[in-house]
Amino acid sequence: MIWRYAVKRVLQLIPILFGITLLSYALMQSASADTVDMMMQKRGMLITPENQAVMRHEMGLDQPFILQYFQWLGKIFTGDMGYSYLKNMDVFPLFMKALPSTLLLTLSSMVVTVCISVPLGILSAVRQNKITDYVIRFFSFIGNALPGFFVALLLLLVFALWLGWLPVTGNHGFVSILLPTFTLAIAMSAKYTRQVRATVLEELNKDYVMGCLARGVKGRTILLANVLKNSMLTIVTLLALSIGSLLGGTAIVESIFMWPGVGSLAVDAIGNRDYAIIQVYVIWMAVIYVGINLITDLIYHFLDPRIRMQGEG
Repeated sequence: MIWRYAVKRVLQLIPILFGITLLSYALMQSASADTVDMMMQKRGMLITPENQAVMRHEMGLDQPFILQYFQWLGKIFTGDMGYSYLKNMDVFPLFMKALPSTLLLTLSSMVVTVCISVPLGILSAVRQNKITDYVIRFFSFIGNALPGFFVALLLLLVFALWLGWLPVTGNHGFVSILLPTFTLAIAMSAKYTRQVRATVLEELNKDYVMGCLARGVKGRTILLANVLKNSMLTIVTLLALSIGSLLGGTAIVESIFMWPGVGSLAVDAIGNRDYAIIQVYVIWMAVIYVGINLITDLIYHFLDPRIRMQGEG
């Protein structure tokens, strides 16, 4: 049963999440400059061993590591994500303020990527070794070779500075999301177009396609009813991986366009050594990837009867 499989997968993922939180907390604790030092520097306080000891005691940082970890983990389960001493506010409202921007950018990027890569990948496979195939493969190779920051700067130069059609940075409504969306979509579409093409070509060369053609079934019907259905596993896997990385926040793109998302918040926190925000960001990334993998596994059960039969066995 699907529910039994889902429960089994959730139980298997709990130790992974536990290990990630333990490792991230240990890394934050072993950093060269901790929260106390950064907070005292920001407040202009004299950093002395005596002042550090007093502040560590007030913040509970002089307790054993394992006790600190379980206290922090317990607060996470109750919704207390910690306190950013550098921003002088709780982490939860900071994170929730940045999350909608990341969700919006993720959705727009995925929609554009699917609309570009799936049709072009199918067209390239159907027109194999023809001029259309060569053109699509050429541009997908170029798009895949260009680094994301270069694409972002190129789009800024052309559409924001030269043409003046779009704003340079920030969030000023619908037009502000166009440049970061296409920056992410160009790289993903270039990569996924080639992978969709390879998957569709593999299906087109199978015996059942030749059998359908021999019985007089139209090529378009075979493509839509059979080939695309059998190619969905690969497409779902690609989308799941992309959604996980985008929900985590594409830090470079968000920083270039000053998009107020989770990735930009994490970059600022790393630069300021704001460990409370960094730890929450790590947990968010872990939960997203674990959750997306779980959902992808469940979708596999509906798309592929062979996987469903193995799970029942």
